[in-house]
Amino acid sequence: MKEKREIIVICGPTAVGKTAYAIETALEFGGEIVSCDSMQLYRYMDIGSAKPTAEEQARVKHYLVDQIDPSEPFSAAKYQTLAKAAIEEIFDKGRVPVIAGGTGLYLNALLYDMDFSAPPGDPALREQLYALAESESPMVLHDRLRELDPDAADRIHPNNVKKVVRAVEAAMLGSKVRDFSTDPKPTSDYSAVLIGLTRDRAELYARINQRVDLLMEAGLPDEVRRLLAMGLDEGNISMKGIGYKELIGYFHGRYDLAAAVDLVKKNTRHYAKRQLTWFKRYKDMKWFNISQYSSDAQCQEDIFQWLRNR
Repeated sequence: MKEKREIIVICGPTAVGKTAYAIETALEFGGEIVSCDSMQLYRYMDIGSAKPTAEEQARVKHYLVDQIDPSEPFSAAKYQTLAKAAIEEIFDKGRVPVIAGGTGLYLNALLYDMDFSAPPGDPALREQLYALAESESPMVLHDRLRELDPDAADRIHPNNVKKVVRAVEAAMLGSKVRDFSTDPKPTSDYSAVLIGLTRDRAELYARINQRVDLLMEAGLPDEVRRLLAMGLDEGNISMKGIGYKELIGYFHGRYDLAAAVDLVKKNTRHYAKRQLTWFKRYKDMKWFNISQYSSDAQCQEDIFQWLRNR
């Protein structure tokens, strides 16, 4: 690596193969891995999050895996604090931080100087806005947002009532919610080299469908049952993850198991598409299409050569 304080980022859509590539990259360059995945943080959520196995974690030290209780509220701000502490620990060892994952907002929190401080708030006003959305409709509230903050209205879907409420509340108090999809100033804590992994769409979608089937065979329904028995429910942030929320719907009798599995596959494919859209905004990203290689080893070697020669 050219600079001492440099992180390597391995990112891409779900099911593309980030875990294996991050491990091999860490082994090749003397690194340790910092997870950038909003679900792998949680304890007890091993199957649905496709968490690195015990064997994989034994090969390379991983940070921010099994870190948070699933009942605990969590945010990008907290992730930023924990992940940057892990990065500093790795630098202190004289090793290379390898960031691996697909949660775009979390990656932004590491690449940019993002201010997560909240705009002014008024709980009473917030309750009134929620009541308006319930008594009238979410669209009425969204129309109010469009009058107050057209930019926020353009980027927040009318059905995302929580975000619409927060944006209207901020606007009525003379502030605005921040748009974290745009790129603020890059962090000065370290430099970053960005590697994006992708596959041809048909192959990626086939891998997603196959992985969902494997997660079901591995016992995902039982994992969700155990989490529900622990007192968690769909109101917890952790249980809103793909794979968990759909099975909760099945357990609540909203549809049968086959429909739940189809929903998991569909929602995962949609999520992968959103991830690719997010990551393609990074101008310095070096992309590798794994589908164009005859083997993972060949693609990994090209990645290693690029890292050495850039």
